[in-house]
Amino acid sequence: MAKTLCMVGPHGFYKAVWDAKPVKTKDAVGVELTYLSKDGEEGYPGNLNVTVIYWLTNNNEFKIDYKATTDKPTVVNLTQHNYWNLAGEGNGDILNQQLMLNASKFTPVDAGLIPTGKFVAVKGTPFDFTKATTIGSRINDTCEQLKLGKGYDHNWILNKKGNAMTLAATLYDPASGRLMTIKTNEPAIQFYSGNFLDGTLVGKSGKPYPFRSALCLETQHYPDSPNKPTFPTTELKPDQVYKTSTIYQFSVK
Repeated sequence: MAKTLCMVGPHGFYKAVWDAKPVKTKDAVGVELTYLSKDGEEGYPGNLNVTVIYWLTNNNEFKIDYKATTDKPTVVNLTQHNYWNLAGEGNGDILNQQLMLNASKFTPVDAGLIPTGKFVAVKGTPFDFTKATTIGSRINDTCEQLKLGKGYDHNWILNKKGNAMTLAATLYDPASGRLMTIKTNEPAIQFYSGNFLDGTLVGKSGKPYPFRSALCLETQHYPDSPNKPTFPTTELKPDQVYKTSTIYQFSVK
């Protein structure tokens, strides 16, 4: 079985055909995707073998495991671009949902939404989600960073040390009572508030995705790290194994 997925390279999005097979444990079922990015593809050095497993567990978790190896030094920063609306598809925007990000700093961006390489404390700014905060309460603030992204489209640096699984974020919808908790061993998370959704994309049930009708919470290393000496490295060497995990757990309260 093969699965076509969109990937991002230096020249933008491109399609890649991944091999897929079902996997199962006593506590979970999932699909394992594998792909060989050949030496020179999209300008990257090395034959990069990538495995991504999407799990659904008996503990109400959606878990993603990433693994990669290479035969030449290269750069790797794997993530995903799932859209979430805890009110349900087609049930309005995400502005009344409450977000907590376990992060005291974020990386500001330039006019092209590329991180500048600086680190800014969130305290006293519209980027402070250290306590659960209604997303729409400050999204239209006059802050220059919000104007550049037409809302939130930034990278937050998680409060953590080392590679242990750590609480990254919570998202809560007061209307439905649905709660999503995110844990990861990645150092950062990208929060995108659906600022460029305009109704032209249509979901599986035929409902369009209008402005801010969903959001993304993408665990990752810092964007543009290869070009920012102040950021942690994303280089992968032949004697290393790239391995990260992210868990989205669902409950009600």
